[in-house]
Amino acid sequence: MVDAYHEPVLLEESVQGLEIKPEGIYVDATFGGGGHSRAILKKLTTGRLIAFDKDQDAMNNVPNNENFQLIASDFRNVQAKLAEQAISEVDGLLADLGISSHQIDVPERGFSTRFDAKLDMRMDVSNGATASAVVNEYEESALRDIMWHYGELKQSRAIARAMVEARQKKPIHTTEDLKAVLSHFAKKGKEQKFYAQVFQALRIEVNDELNALKELLEASSQILKKGGRLAVISYHSLEDRLVKNYMAKGKFEGELEKDFYGNPKRVFAAVSRKPIEATEQEVSENSRARSARLRIAEKI
Repeated sequence: MVDAYHEPVLLEESVQGLEIKPEGIYVDATFGGGGHSRAILKKLTTGRLIAFDKDQDAMNNVPNNENFQLIASDFRNVQAKLAEQAISEVDGLLADLGISSHQIDVPERGFSTRFDAKLDMRMDVSNGATASAVVNEYEESALRDIMWHYGELKQSRAIARAMVEARQKKPIHTTEDLKAVLSHFAKKGKEQKFYAQVFQALRIEVNDELNALKELLEASSQILKKGGRLAVISYHSLEDRLVKNYMAKGKFEGELEKDFYGNPKRVFAAVSRKPIEATEQEVSENSRARSARLRIAEKI
């Protein structure tokens, strides 16, 4: 059942934000359970929806609709893959970042702190190094940087050292192995938050999530038509900062560039000044929505 696979967050707000034209071409960069895609398809007549997902489990959720096409690929390849379909421009692009409820709830995927499972964390289980490889093979300095930059953990240096010392005695293969190694860093009453930060850091590294997001955002400025809408839902500050900066300045850091005459060189105009957040009712029904931030921008 699709709803059990993943409950879409900010569904109505994100789809409305795209201002869908019935005959337009749209991209759902993160298909997952297909909740956002189905809502978009309801608004199309002769239009098309091209969805992306690199998780093989998502392929089971494809709707039976002639206007829909799912491409089994990382969304960082969106421009090249659309070109293969003879599509150079689209009217809107939606991305619901992070991991799906399904990925968290299937123990063997290794995403969740709730289950004892192999440290995998790959969104595409057919490709790339696992979280176990990262923990057991990376240099201490690299582990420190991952914990600091992706997990925003102040004890990143000590955490990295603990991993290296522990793996010298025996490999760290499972989620419980890792939690046991790091248990003394978790403050009482805040254990879950600490482990969530560690797992987030490893997941981002394993899937190269921030670089993939940068490539998606840069591609969106190329493939969106003038007046086309970009809607992105993020779940932590690292993602949201990239989205906010790119929508505001057309780049990820630094000051807004200006032309010879002093006019701002913007690619997008924000539709709303502040990010859109879930209502109290949605948060009560879906706790994952609590940290969600939706930003919408229009190509100038």
